[in-house]
Amino acid sequence: MFAISLGDDGAELRPLEPWQAEEFLTHMDRGREFVGQHIGLPDVVADLDSARAYLTSYAEKAASDTGRLYGIWSEGTLVGGVLFRTFDAANGTAEAGCWLEPSAAGKGLITRACRVIIDWAIEERGLHRVDWYASTKNLPSIAVARRLGMTKEGVLRENYLYRGSRSDTEIWSVLAPEWRAAKAS
Repeated sequence: MFAISLGDDGAELRPLEPWQAEEFLTHMDRGREFVGQHIGLPDVVADLDSARAYLTSYAEKAASDTGRLYGIWSEGTLVGGVLFRTFDAANGTAEAGCWLEPSAAGKGLITRACRVIIDWAIEERGLHRVDWYASTKNLPSIAVARRLGMTKEGVLRENYLYRGSRSDTEIWSVLAPEWRAAKAS
Protein backbone atom coordinates (compact mmCIF):
# COMPACT_ATOMS: atom_id res chain seq x y z
CA MET A 1 0.00 0.00 0.00
CA PHE A 2 1.18 3.54 -0.62
CA ALA A 3 0.77 6.71 1.40
CA ILE A 4 1.23 10.21 0.03
CA SER A 5 2.12 12.95 2.49
CA LEU A 6 -0.28 15.88 2.50
CA GLY A 7 2.16 18.19 4.28
CA ASP A 8 4.15 18.77 7.43
CA ASP A 9 1.19 18.01 9.72
CA GLY A 10 1.55 14.25 9.18
CA ALA A 11 -1.67 13.87 7.17
CA GLU A 12 -1.62 11.18 4.50
CA LEU A 13 -3.63 10.15 1.48
CA ARG A 14 -3.99 6.38 1.02
CA PRO A 15 -6.26 3.97 -0.83
CA LEU A 16 -9.42 3.15 1.14
CA GLU A 17 -10.19 -0.52 0.56
CA PRO A 18 -12.81 -3.11 1.59
CA TRP A 19 -10.62 -4.63 4.30
CA GLN A 20 -10.82 -1.25 6.10
CA ALA A 21 -14.63 -1.35 6.39
CA GLU A 22 -14.64 -1.34 10.19
CA GLU A 23 -12.33 1.69 10.37
CA PHE A 24 -14.43 3.40 7.67
CA LEU A 25 -17.65 2.77 9.60
CA THR A 26 -16.11 4.06 12.86
CA HIS A 27 -15.01 7.19 11.01
CA MET A 28 -18.45 7.65 9.47
CA ASP A 29 -20.10 7.25 12.87
CA ARG A 30 -17.90 10.06 14.26
CA GLY A 31 -18.86 12.41 11.42
CA ARG A 32 -22.30 11.12 10.42
CA GLU A 33 -24.26 14.31 11.19
CA PHE A 34 -21.62 16.68 9.86
CA VAL A 35 -20.99 14.74 6.63
CA GLY A 36 -24.71 14.19 6.13
CA GLN A 37 -25.51 17.89 5.97
CA HIS A 38 -25.03 17.89 2.19
CA ILE A 39 -24.28 14.38 0.91
CA GLY A 40 -25.89 10.98 1.31
CA LEU A 41 -22.77 8.98 2.17
CA PRO A 42 -23.74 8.55 5.84
CA ASP A 43 -27.12 7.18 4.76
CA VAL A 44 -25.41 4.61 2.52
CA VAL A 45 -22.81 3.59 5.14
CA ALA A 46 -25.07 2.59 8.03
CA ASP A 47 -23.47 -0.65 9.30
CA LEU A 48 -20.47 -2.90 8.68
CA ASP A 49 -22.05 -4.69 5.72
CA SER A 50 -22.97 -1.46 3.97
CA ALA A 51 -19.53 0.03 4.71
CA ARG A 52 -17.89 -3.02 3.15
CA ALA A 53 -20.27 -2.90 0.17
CA TYR A 54 -19.49 0.78 -0.45
CA LEU A 55 -15.74 0.19 -0.33
CA THR A 56 -16.13 -2.89 -2.53
CA SER A 57 -18.04 -0.87 -5.11
CA TYR A 58 -15.08 1.51 -5.36
CA ALA A 59 -12.59 -1.36 -5.52
CA GLU A 60 -14.60 -2.62 -8.49
CA LYS A 61 -14.63 0.86 -10.02
CA ALA A 62 -10.84 1.04 -9.63
CA ALA A 63 -10.48 -2.38 -11.25
CA SER A 64 -12.62 -1.28 -14.19
CA ASP A 65 -10.97 2.18 -14.32
CA THR A 66 -14.27 3.99 -13.72
CA GLY A 67 -13.68 5.50 -10.25
CA ARG A 68 -11.25 5.78 -7.34
CA LEU A 69 -11.50 6.21 -3.57
CA TYR A 70 -8.83 7.46 -1.16
CA GLY A 71 -8.88 8.05 2.57
CA ILE A 72 -7.30 10.93 4.43
CA TRP A 73 -5.54 9.95 7.65
CA SER A 74 -4.45 12.48 10.26
CA GLU A 75 -2.23 11.25 13.08
CA GLY A 76 -3.09 7.68 12.10
CA THR A 77 -6.87 8.20 12.16
CA LEU A 78 -9.14 8.12 9.12
CA VAL A 79 -10.79 11.56 9.05
CA GLY A 80 -12.14 11.92 5.51
CA GLY A 81 -11.74 11.03 1.91
CA VAL A 82 -11.61 12.11 -1.69
CA LEU A 83 -12.78 10.24 -4.72
CA PHE A 84 -13.42 10.16 -8.38
CA ARG A 85 -17.13 9.34 -8.34
CA THR A 86 -16.84 8.89 -12.08
CA PHE A 87 -13.71 8.40 -14.16
CA ASP A 88 -13.90 8.13 -17.95
CA ALA A 89 -10.39 7.83 -19.37
CA ALA A 90 -11.64 7.37 -22.93
CA ASN A 91 -13.45 10.72 -22.87
CA GLY A 92 -10.91 12.38 -20.59
CA THR A 93 -13.38 13.35 -17.85
CA ALA A 94 -13.95 12.66 -14.17
CA GLU A 95 -16.02 13.94 -11.28
CA ALA A 96 -14.14 14.52 -8.03
CA GLY A 97 -15.75 14.65 -4.61
CA CYS A 98 -14.96 14.60 -0.91
CA TRP A 99 -16.13 14.29 2.67
CA LEU A 100 -14.57 15.11 6.03
CA GLU A 101 -15.45 14.60 9.67
CA PRO A 102 -15.74 17.76 11.80
CA SER A 103 -12.51 17.24 13.78
CA ALA A 104 -10.50 17.64 10.56
CA ALA A 105 -12.40 20.56 9.02
CA GLY A 106 -10.66 23.85 8.32
CA LYS A 107 -7.14 22.42 8.00
CA GLY A 108 -6.89 22.35 4.21
CA LEU A 109 -6.84 18.55 4.04
CA ILE A 110 -9.47 18.27 1.31
CA THR A 111 -7.83 20.88 -0.90
CA ARG A 112 -4.41 19.25 -0.53
CA ALA A 113 -5.80 15.75 -1.19
CA CYS A 114 -7.79 16.93 -4.21
CA ARG A 115 -4.69 18.56 -5.66
CA VAL A 116 -2.95 15.19 -5.51
CA ILE A 117 -5.71 13.22 -7.23
CA ILE A 118 -6.51 15.89 -9.83
CA ASP A 119 -2.86 16.25 -10.69
CA TRP A 120 -2.60 12.47 -11.11
CA ALA A 121 -5.71 12.38 -13.30
CA ILE A 122 -4.45 15.15 -15.58
CA GLU A 123 -0.73 14.50 -15.66
CA GLU A 124 -0.57 10.70 -15.38
CA ARG A 125 -3.84 9.62 -16.94
CA GLY A 126 -4.26 12.40 -19.47
CA LEU A 127 -7.71 13.56 -18.43
CA HIS A 128 -8.86 16.85 -19.92
CA ARG A 129 -11.60 17.86 -17.48
CA VAL A 130 -12.42 17.32 -13.81
CA ASP A 131 -15.89 18.26 -12.54
CA TRP A 132 -16.96 19.20 -9.03
CA TYR A 133 -20.60 19.18 -7.93
CA ALA A 134 -21.68 20.90 -4.70
CA SER A 135 -24.93 21.89 -3.09
CA THR A 136 -25.32 25.66 -3.23
CA LYS A 137 -25.60 25.46 0.57
CA ASN A 138 -22.29 23.61 0.96
CA LEU A 139 -20.05 26.65 1.25
CA PRO A 140 -16.92 24.72 2.34
CA SER A 141 -17.13 22.50 -0.77
CA ILE A 142 -17.59 25.54 -3.00
CA ALA A 143 -14.55 27.12 -1.32
CA VAL A 144 -12.50 24.00 -2.18
CA ALA A 145 -13.54 24.29 -5.83
CA ARG A 146 -12.37 27.90 -5.84
CA ARG A 147 -9.05 27.05 -4.16
CA LEU A 148 -8.50 24.34 -6.78
CA GLY A 149 -8.83 26.98 -9.51
CA MET A 150 -12.09 25.61 -10.86
CA THR A 151 -14.58 27.67 -12.81
CA LYS A 152 -18.25 27.79 -11.88
CA GLU A 153 -20.22 26.72 -14.92
CA GLY A 154 -23.75 26.98 -13.64
CA VAL A 155 -26.43 25.75 -11.28
CA LEU A 156 -28.71 22.77 -11.68
CA ARG A 157 -31.89 24.00 -10.07
CA GLU A 158 -33.62 21.67 -7.61
CA ASN A 159 -31.92 18.66 -9.20
CA TYR A 160 -30.94 16.81 -6.02
CA LEU A 161 -33.58 15.18 -3.84
CA TYR A 162 -31.98 14.64 -0.45
CA ARG A 163 -33.81 13.55 2.66
CA GLY A 164 -37.13 14.75 1.26
CA SER A 165 -35.99 18.19 0.10
CA ARG A 166 -34.79 19.41 -3.27
CA SER A 167 -31.62 21.44 -3.47
CA ASP A 168 -29.66 23.23 -6.15
CA THR A 169 -26.24 22.00 -7.29
CA GLU A 170 -23.37 24.15 -8.51
CA ILE A 171 -21.20 22.69 -11.26
CA TRP A 172 -17.52 23.60 -11.21
CA SER A 173 -14.71 22.30 -13.41
CA VAL A 174 -11.06 22.63 -14.26
CA LEU A 175 -9.58 21.86 -17.67
CA ALA A 176 -6.11 20.41 -18.12
CA PRO A 177 -4.62 23.59 -19.67
CA GLU A 178 -6.00 25.67 -16.79
CA TRP A 179 -4.61 23.22 -14.22
CA ARG A 180 -1.17 23.29 -15.80
CA ALA A 181 -1.15 27.07 -16.09
CA ALA A 182 -2.10 27.46 -12.43
CA LYS A 183 0.67 25.04 -11.40
CA ALA A 184 3.23 26.94 -13.48
CA SER A 185 2.41 30.31 -11.91
